[in-house]
Amino acid sequence: MANTNQARKRARQAAARNKHNSSLRSMMRTAIKQVRHAIDAGDQTKANEAFVNATSIIDRVADKNIIHKNKAARQKSRLAAAVKAISA
Repeated sequence: MANTNQARKRARQAAARNKHNSSLRSMMRTAIKQVRHAIDAGDQTKANEAFVNATSIIDRVADKNIIHKNKAARQKSRLAAAVKAISA
């Protein structure tokens, strides 16, 4: 347990930051799942809309260093390939 005032404050800040970052990470995962569900359903227009939304969220999360930029690029690339595959 934190003994000094500074350590107590840092613990509070870490908990608040963790809660916020977890929320953003969850939002990103949900957006990715929405794209995957649209792809599985074969709905190209819905998949494109979900992909645009997911790309924005993934970029936002990567800019805040919640996930690595390479992971963001990899996820966007794989989603784009999957969306493109249902149009072919």
